[in-house]
Amino acid sequence: MMRASIVVPSRGGAARLPVLVASLRAQTVQDVEMIVVLDGDIDDSETVVRRLGADAPVRSIVFPENRGRAAALNAGFFDATGDVLIRADDDLELESDFVEHHVRLHAESSRGVIAMCKDVFPDTPYARAYGIEADEDIRSAAFATPPDRTWQWWSGNVSTTADDFRRVGGYDEDFRAYGWEDIEWGYRLHLLEREILIAPGFTTLHHGPVTSTVERLERAYASGAAFEKFVSKHGNAWPAPGPATSTWDRLVVATSRAANVRTVSYAGRALDRTIPVLPHYVAHKLVALTLQASARAGRQRAGR
Repeated sequence: MMRASIVVPSRGGAARLPVLVASLRAQTVQDVEMIVVLDGDIDDSETVVRRLGADAPVRSIVFPENRGRAAALNAGFFDATGDVLIRADDDLELESDFVEHHVRLHAESSRGVIAMCKDVFPDTPYARAYGIEADEDIRSAAFATPPDRTWQWWSGNVSTTADDFRRVGGYDEDFRAYGWEDIEWGYRLHLLEREILIAPGFTTLHHGPVTSTVERLERAYASGAAFEKFVSKHGNAWPAPGPATSTWDRLVVATSRAANVRTVSYAGRALDRTIPVLPHYVAHKLVALTLQASARAGRQRAGR
């Protein structure tokens, strides 16, 4: 049977890692190693990993300073000894057949595997107004994605073979802003003409979703620079947005003109105060509008 390595990039994860490692201990397949790459240890996570490693196959690689998630992933994957390389975030809780499921899918075929997670939300205004429904919509959209576009969902619960990782090469460490280092790597795997399967049957829990509108808008805006880096590297791999023809599209464009780092944060805080007293439909639409406008503004300003 193929052996698995799980690589976990982590920063400030001391409180999150015990849940992840507890779920590692419960795996139906125990021929596995977990490598936690601490991207600058700001909360003594190294001590936590050492303690957890007393009765679990987990060890750490520690960066003396923050180098970014792509660098952390590369350090872990290039140090891994498994035949199947699994990438997992530090806020996941793995179902008991998580490793077995990933390994079996690679034993069947040479492919990349994407396993969608289910967000576990605390009870916040953002979660009630938007987050819970958006999480369900994202998973539905992923499973409906045509096979030649599944690479765009490469993210925090994915796997490939060690051979394919070496063929693709490491994650691009120039991606230091929020997001897109995962998608960019998935696209390069796609260029090898590998099937990238969005696999059914996973029930992995994600305990660290965004919990506020302000955080969600700030992340959307910040991802603009990374998106532009992807476009500059791969051209038209990501289709350009079409003209704003619908009333909604025109409203997004108009709202984006007022969006910058300061106004995005202000709008997020204002919405977090306001949406609890609004009808659900109105609150949901307001979050969706400001989210799309923030993402658009971040991309446009990063490209200037």
